[in-house]
Amino acid sequence: MVFSSFSFLVYFFPLTCAAYFALKNRTWRNIILLMASLFFYAWGEPVYIWLMLTSIAFNWFLAIAIISRKKMGVFLLVCGICINLTSIIFFKYGNFIVENINFIVGVNFIFPKVSLPIGVSFYTFFSISYLIDVYRGAVTPQKNILFYGTYLSMFPHLIAGPIVRYETIEHEIIHRNESINDFSEGLRRFITGFCKKVIIANTMGTIADTILVADPTTIGAIPAWYAFIAYTFQIYFDFSGYSDMAIGLGRVFGFHFLENFNYPYISRSVTEFWRRWHISLSSFFRDYLYIPLGGNRVSPMRWILNLIIVWLLTGLWHGASWNFICWGLYYGLLLIGEKMLWGKLIQKIIRPLQHLYTILIFTIGWVIFRMEDFRKLGEWLLALFGFNGAGRIVDLDVMNVLHYYPWFFVALICSTPLINNIYQRQNKSFVVSLLCDSISVILFVSAATNLATGGFNPFIYFRF
Repeated sequence: MVFSSFSFLVYFFPLTCAAYFALKNRTWRNIILLMASLFFYAWGEPVYIWLMLTSIAFNWFLAIAIISRKKMGVFLLVCGICINLTSIIFFKYGNFIVENINFIVGVNFIFPKVSLPIGVSFYTFFSISYLIDVYRGAVTPQKNILFYGTYLSMFPHLIAGPIVRYETIEHEIIHRNESINDFSEGLRRFITGFCKKVIIANTMGTIADTILVADPTTIGAIPAWYAFIAYTFQIYFDFSGYSDMAIGLGRVFGFHFLENFNYPYISRSVTEFWRRWHISLSSFFRDYLYIPLGGNRVSPMRWILNLIIVWLLTGLWHGASWNFICWGLYYGLLLIGEKMLWGKLIQKIIRPLQHLYTILIFTIGWVIFRMEDFRKLGEWLLALFGFNGAGRIVDLDVMNVLHYYPWFFVALICSTPLINNIYQRQNKSFVVSLLCDSISVILFVSAATNLATGGFNPFIYFRF
């Protein structure tokens, strides 16, 4: 089940809200959230519900053990991290590891065919951050297993994040105060994310998928850029839209998750881009890997090594494929270059060129991210840079995607803070607020109608 689905909108969410707000007791409300979240997970992955329940029980018990047996704290923490990572390694990387061993050694080991449990990368990181923060004394271990289970399995952030640390909602697990204001603001945020996903991301996805299935050796630069600019918008509005929906749903139930995106496409450097994109993942690797490795308070060579390790694992987190590893190293090397070589030069040039530099960097980055086949990756890069010629506008018309071009302007405007800034300045006006809410409802109904008719509705980050 996904947020942008008919079953979620018509059945699951309204029934969950009805059951939740019908009860006044905090314990029972948490139990309703836990039961709803487990049902939500089981709807899409019933065979792996045992993995989720095992993770809840194991990490709840281990966190208490870390505190109660302080002399063994480090040992228990290391064991907990390793056991949590084992599930990701087995389900997500097992086949990838075996394939590469077979290729290098020349053997033919067979790895059992297993599907990837949805959300495993996210809830495993929830668990690891919880154990580390308990060991550090940043949070108090939750004594009630049902309350801990509510945190770990909470359906708003369960499937595709954001990575919500326990310290963010530790107080709210027991002491949150739901309100009409939070409920209404949560619905507004959910509708915003829903429209970003269904209206913009899905439209951009239609363009990208139509062109990118073609033979890249036959595609000129114009259609190639048209496709990858569309994909650049698709992945942003797909993932930021999901994060908006998750944050909005959390707020409906009284939780205040941290922001996960801050208009990354307005960045003027790669360093700034990664301060704005997938903030919860970046901060996770910073606080639980980069800083413990020494951060930048080490020798230059050690700092470079630290950054390479972090970005190698960042790339690998996104998928068991060499293109994701290359994507991570691509950004690692660029960040090193900005820090040590051309960063000060970039700061001195005019702002439009800073933006153009960054846009070029992340667009090419999405080419690497999208193409798991290295041969096709090379061919698409050649196409982008005109090695197949400029191409023709008529090619896009033949592919039946040229008529979507106005949506690029919509996507461009919506990827900047312009609309939000106007709304924030005028939100004290009842008329403006009513107009904005009315437009949102109209867009939401239109998007929901499209879903009901079986429209194109993929979710990029579900496989990560």
